[in-house]
Amino acid sequence: MLSIFNIGCSKGGVTDIKVAEVTHSIFYAPQYVALEKGFFEEEGLKVELVGAQGADKTMAALLSGEVQIGFMGPEASIYVYNQGSKDYAINFAQVTKRDGSFLVSRVNEPEFKFENLKGKEVIGGRKGGVPEMTLEYVLKNNGLTIGEANSDVNVRTDIQFAAMGGAFTGGEGDYVTLFEPVATSLEKAGLGYIVASIGKESGEIPYTAYCALESYMKKHPDIIQKFTNAIYKGQQFVMNHSAEEIAPIIAPQFKELSHEDLVTVIERYKAIDAWCSDPVLKEESLNRLMDVMELAGELDKRAEYSQIVNTDFAKKAMK
Repeated sequence: MLSIFNIGCSKGGVTDIKVAEVTHSIFYAPQYVALEKGFFEEEGLKVELVGAQGADKTMAALLSGEVQIGFMGPEASIYVYNQGSKDYAINFAQVTKRDGSFLVSRVNEPEFKFENLKGKEVIGGRKGGVPEMTLEYVLKNNGLTIGEANSDVNVRTDIQFAAMGGAFTGGEGDYVTLFEPVATSLEKAGLGYIVASIGKESGEIPYTAYCALESYMKKHPDIIQKFTNAIYKGQQFVMNHSAEEIAPIIAPQFKELSHEDLVTVIERYKAIDAWCSDPVLKEESLNRLMDVMELAGELDKRAEYSQIVNTDFAKKAMK
């Protein structure tokens, strides 16, 4: 295994960086805008994305040194910090501020209400992951009980993130939570119907952020700064342009989707105010995430904001 200090090297003034992303989704449009518009290149970085499929696998890639930067929910860094790791992950740039998944039903429910889930089975994702915990948060806020005898809803946590759509189309569950573009693809194929936005229901939380190991961040603050600069440019572009303008830019990242579908999904995320306009991860936002984790029974001890978040790079990028 290569050391984290031997990768992310510089070649002819350009530094190669590997980034593990939790999943490949239009939900992360600012990142793909930064890639396709050349914002990373302007900062002297060449970014390679590594598909990890799940925050647990993304964090594993970061801890092993396979990648220099991890893109996932901050819950993973909280777990690592609480385990007492000497070289833990520090979040330095937030991208999304709501859950990006949509509840998909087997039947069309134009007047959907969460009480419709009573007596049903929902494929919710990996236990301890932000998608599943946010789903629990939303269900409980809507007065539904889960995870106990005679509970209202059976939330399945035994299916890996990448396999959720396939399990649903294979006949498992009455509902499933899916990110885009998978949710729209299922709907177009007549295999399901989007009935609700989990992010709209949950409110703002730091859903996805970039992090790096403390050791790497200390040794390469210039790289972290350049990376954050590029992400901020991507965020600003997404905030200031329409779905019609964004769609053709990120299209090379989603060749399986038509322009029409891309526009639909981008508008859907804009409608729920999914994207941050800047990369600063605020303390009150992290506290809300830990509220969600506690409600799900996944957090025994809160992590210190000052230990797992560094906003210096984000604030400098905005100047």
